[in-house]
Amino acid sequence: MILFLISLLAAVVAFVVYKSAKQRFSKTEATFALTGFFIAVLITIMQCFTVIPAGAVGVVDFLGNVSDNTLKSGVNMVNPLANVIKFSVKTQEFKEEMNVPSTEGLSVQLEISLLFHLNPENANNIYRTVGEDYANKILLPQFRSVVRGVTAKYEAKALYTSGRDLLSKEIESELNKLVNTRGIVVESAPLRQIILPPGLTVSIEEKLKAEQESQRMQFILLKEKQEADRKRIEAQGISDFQNIIARGLSEQLLKWKGIEATEKLANSQNAKIVVIGSGKDGLPLILNTDK
Repeated sequence: MILFLISLLAAVVAFVVYKSAKQRFSKTEATFALTGFFIAVLITIMQCFTVIPAGAVGVVDFLGNVSDNTLKSGVNMVNPLANVIKFSVKTQEFKEEMNVPSTEGLSVQLEISLLFHLNPENANNIYRTVGEDYANKILLPQFRSVVRGVTAKYEAKALYTSGRDLLSKEIESELNKLVNTRGIVVESAPLRQIILPPGLTVSIEEKLKAEQESQRMQFILLKEKQEADRKRIEAQGISDFQNIIARGLSEQLLKWKGIEATEKLANSQNAKIVVIGSGKDGLPLILNTDK
């Protein structure tokens, strides 16, 4: 705005000097004055345009009256007397190191990041109600409060193990409830590092090892049980097979099979002597000798 007024005043002065020099027939002064006039006019016209960089929006403040419309990225025509405040809508990061309580009352050292961005549609409201330093005035205090409130609901073991993912998502959800309506969008709250008291860390690691060993033994027992079941089923199958065969055998069948075997052996080229078994139920016996 100041540059616009200065350039406008310079253009007026240059024009007056040019007219005066022209009336006095001073060609050199008229040329310099005309050149200055055109330069001042060019600067004045340039003040009617503003460039909003990529990843930003512009808020127009004209003598304390904030426009409801925000300027998009690129070249925008504006009131040269207005002040244009540029807000980044790119993803920004806060990094915090804090001591937070667990549900057991233990103090845990936490390193956490917060990824967020400004909603472009709410940039004018943010400027009107908070100002340019909205992140430190609104987001950061709420972030610290939410982190401590959420971690107080988790055991230290959960913060150290798989519970950290749930913790991160809950922080993101709770923080969005508080700042989303103001135009700030929380993208994520990843936990970078959790440091527990040394004694507690050793205790948790030993407990985790014991749980893993217990799970391994349960797997071994399950595998052995499955193998025992397999052998039991196999033995039952063999027993059933033998019972079926035993029920199907009879004395007449066995004699008939014996006669068939005797005939086949008698017809063999190596069969020399056929001896009939002794007794009533004796089967034929074949003695084979080499030629």
